[in-house]
Amino acid sequence: MTDIVTPTDHDSAGAPRRVDPASPTHTRRGEPKPFDAILFSSFGGPDGQEDVIPFLRNVTRGRGIPDERLEEVAGHYRALGGRSPITAQNEAMIAALEKELAGRGVDLPIYFGNRNWAPYNSDAVRALHADGRRHALGLVTSAYSSYSSCRQYREDFGMVLEETGLVGEISIDKVRVYFNHPGFLEPVVDGVSRALADLAVEGHDADRVAVLFSTHSVPNSMAEASGPEETRIQGSGGWYVEQHLAACRWVMDQLHDDEPSLPEWQLVYQSRSGAPHIPWLEPDVNDVIEQLAADDAADAVVVVPIGFVTDHVEVVWDLDTEAKETAEENGLAFRRVATSGEDPRFIAALADLIQERLDHSFPRRVVTDFGGTPDVCGANCCVGRVCRPTTSAVDSAEDVERARAEAAARGETDSAGASA
Repeated sequence: MTDIVTPTDHDSAGAPRRVDPASPTHTRRGEPKPFDAILFSSFGGPDGQEDVIPFLRNVTRGRGIPDERLEEVAGHYRALGGRSPITAQNEAMIAALEKELAGRGVDLPIYFGNRNWAPYNSDAVRALHADGRRHALGLVTSAYSSYSSCRQYREDFGMVLEETGLVGEISIDKVRVYFNHPGFLEPVVDGVSRALADLAVEGHDADRVAVLFSTHSVPNSMAEASGPEETRIQGSGGWYVEQHLAACRWVMDQLHDDEPSLPEWQLVYQSRSGAPHIPWLEPDVNDVIEQLAADDAADAVVVVPIGFVTDHVEVVWDLDTEAKETAEENGLAFRRVATSGEDPRFIAALADLIQERLDHSFPRRVVTDFGGTPDVCGANCCVGRVCRPTTSAVDSAEDVERARAEAAARGETDSAGASA
């Protein structure tokens, strides 16, 4: 069997696939290294009202968005006191992970850094370097393949090495994409089961309940580019959509033994931003809720934030506030399933991901019909519009050289074109 099949071939669930799940595209292992630190990296969030606009400027850096437009999104944070819950959630996960690792006899310090707010990734890398650490393993709070959820973190690591002048002194690898680890999905299964049971007690039949798996919308072009170049099929939504659908199918499959009948489900999107003329993944969760009511297709909805790790602003605002209001306005009962976040099974999964890289004989736990995910990303994986230095890919060395050359041509002092 060859690795590449024809673009018209599909897997058993109907999702387009070009590459055999047994091929290196799915199974490529990382080079064994004497890892001596964990770099826990996340998106970041403001700590108070005065931080909201500066934080959003960081998020949208280089896009030329005026503060007046940023204030539209700022309202979500301001309604929560200006403080994102994500920092406290990450700190709680780190504390739980430290305890889990210690219980397994793994003695690695965890350094915490963010992309868009303090503590920054550059702060964490400088700190681990000052402590004599030289081989960091990056653990990020995003479970899927796409530019913003995987490659951008690899760029963050590459740019921090360039910015700090530590290229060659420190290596930063990244753990595999982990949407398919059972420790991430099992808490979701339990949450959906509880929500359906609660609705049944209230008199809602399964055939009148809709399960909406929600994730962050991204531009169609970003979705199409998700995954390594040999996997792409026009119109498929790339690995980003395929991985989400595989996760949804697995969750629903686990309910078969416990539920006498299962409701209909679909993958929906939320938190769209950007220029309206640029197509993003659809349908929007609120539009779907309104259509279900208009069609008299459901009396209740269970919204499952399958694309998110913790209950941060885009969950507690976009779902708990906006989607819930949409359901109530249309006369539908509403339940929102919790993210895996601090569930002990998810913390154990994070520890598994670390141990996979420390010891290649450690079992890799993988579920869903998607197959495995590689330690080292393939060529042009989840490529963006601008070339930046990366780590953890087969072509990272080429990314670094190209980014340096393009930055020099633009007259920039570093290959990132901006500070961290």
